Amino acid sequence: MTTATDAETAPATNPVSTEGRGAVILDRITKRYGDQLAVDDLSLTIQPGEFISLLGPSGCGKTTTLRMIAGFEHPDSGDISVSGRSVLNAPPYRRDVNTVFQAYALFPHLSVAENVAYGLQQRRTPKSEIREKVTQALDLVQMRRFGDRKPTQLSGGQQQRIALARALVNRPAVLLLDEPLGALDRQLREEMQLELKLLQSRLGITFVFVTHDQGEALSMSDRIAIMRAGRIEQLADADTVYARPASAYVAAFVGQQNFFRGGIAESGAAIASPHALVRAAGATLSGVAQGEAAVRPEYIRIEADGGATTSAPNVARGELIGVSHLGDTMQYLVRLGDDQSLIVRRPTPDAPSLQVGDAVVCSWAAHHVMLFPADDAAQEGGYVAPPTL
Repeated sequence: MTTATDAETAPATNPVSTEGRGAVILDRITKRYGDQLAVDDLSLTIQPGEFISLLGPSGCGKTTTLRMIAGFEHPDSGDISVSGRSVLNAPPYRRDVNTVFQAYALFPHLSVAENVAYGLQQRRTPKSEIREKVTQALDLVQMRRFGDRKPTQLSGGQQQRIALARALVNRPAVLLLDEPLGALDRQLREEMQLELKLLQSRLGITFVFVTHDQGEALSMSDRIAIMRAGRIEQLADADTVYARPASAYVAAFVGQQNFFRGGIAESGAAIASPHALVRAAGATLSGVAQGEAAVRPEYIRIEADGGATTSAPNVARGELIGVSHLGDTMQYLVRLGDDQSLIVRRPTPDAPSLQVGDAVVCSWAAHHVMLFPADDAAQEGGYVAPPTL
């Protein structure tokens, strides 16, 4: 059975003290809303200066976890410490953290500079210091020349930068980001992902980023906590989460997968699905009757089926029912039978010329196959089941 190893759950960076400024420790925190268990005995240690993402579908507990760190929600049990001190009984304004939300909540009647200065004014910071800190914060997000404008005169991306500047003006130990890019269009969102990572690297502030977008988490994070039903299903760096997922749930949630479900075969090293015998290398299942084999679309070769035999360890034949141009990649959809299809992706320069309706043969190596126990419960809360027609 596939499980997360100690190496997979270890920090991506060199070990450092978790007592330093910016360290966050969640110690067995639980949160209920009536009969609903939102966060379930969750423990997590975040290192100072780390960029960590809480990734999962709606309802998995990621935003509730973030709000408890911020102080907007109080856990029913457990402890939360920031920079080596418990903040369990501290109100939000007494915690060395700031939060950026998807709704930027800028004051429309104040200028950009006044929005950024607001928190400093509430703390009775001297005016000369306010001017200096506001200028520095706006410089960080490349928005100084917009200081006199009102938020309504800015684009969505510019408003997002102002929200960041307002959160960073006090240089908090921890910046909490609750899906801050969700309102942006795709191109701007991708640009802001790069800017956020560069900003975090330059400042060295701990970033805790909540998202349901796997691309955001993979592109920016030092580590990713995949959440499911209030718990962490896997905690690891992006490479590990993508290449060595700890469960079928993680495998399906991070990236695209093709799943084959069936009985255990060949001493636990293969899955006998109705459409293919899928063999794995170096992985076996034991103690279960049903399993799932997963293979990513980019690991599959596709060609016209001329009827010849192939020596590949994994082969599936079917009918090509869809071709999509994704820019640098061509995507093919192959019908294997009445109840399952297969997604294949090939680099555009090397993609074969195939037409819808062609008989095709797909093949892939055994070392690209992952095996998991069959997980019906994983279909709740974001699990992507094997593609069907």
